[in-house]
Amino acid sequence: KVANLIKCGIGKYKACEWGNTRKGYWRIADSPILKVAINNDSLRKAGYYTLMGSYLEWYPK
Repeated sequence: KVANLIKCGIGKYKACEWGNTRKGYWRIADSPILKVAINNDSLRKAGYYTLMGSYLEWYPK
């Protein structure tokens, strides 16, 4: 977990603090840890589509 957080751009101290939690991935899914590490911009850069982007292609304002 720590190495993946560092790859996402989290500082080493915070990555160690957050990565050594006993909570599993499912419990971390809606936590501030994941919201800081992975945001919509990073997902867009990785090539993932957003639901809002797809919607706006079909129904532009």
